[in-house]
Amino acid sequence: MADQFVAEIRIFPFNFPPTGWAFCNGQLLPISQNTALFSLLGTFYGGDGKSTFALPNLQGSSPMHQGDGPGLTPRSLGEQSGTESVTLLTSEIPVHTHSLNAAGVIADSRDPNGTCFGVSQNGNVYSTGANPPQVTMLPATLVVAGGTLPHNNMMPYLTVNFCIAMQGIFPPRG
Repeated sequence: MADQFVAEIRIFPFNFPPTGWAFCNGQLLPISQNTALFSLLGTFYGGDGKSTFALPNLQGSSPMHQGDGPGLTPRSLGEQSGTESVTLLTSEIPVHTHSLNAAGVIADSRDPNGTCFGVSQNGNVYSTGANPPQVTMLPATLVVAGGTLPHNNMMPYLTVNFCIAMQGIFPPRG
């Protein structure tokens, strides 16, 4: 393996960190035993900055480059955001309609099961007056759709291990 920089993150397809590396799982480390690594990471990923600091936690997250750009919102080093599941609000659902079936024939049933709205005996189905009468429709006529359970919000993924170099060459500033 080529010499690595301290704090370099690499992807490994096996289930253990190589010697001199640690999983990027957010664990707290003592500053006193990892001064070079702390000098690069600081408390961007957690810790109290006095006796401990944290490694980046890439469990359940996708890495993103810091900064901003045209049309993008600024992202700071160590910032985490997002959620694995989401419950949509009505305002977040695309504009759409719900069909209502009706027939241009005389209404001949009071039972909504297996039927559709028809023309009433006097030819009027709707009221156009300023104060239309309020009527209660049968519960089976209009039903609530949807629910409040969150749905999965994850893009396709392949699970691998992100590991950070605990030792190596201290990276020179460019």
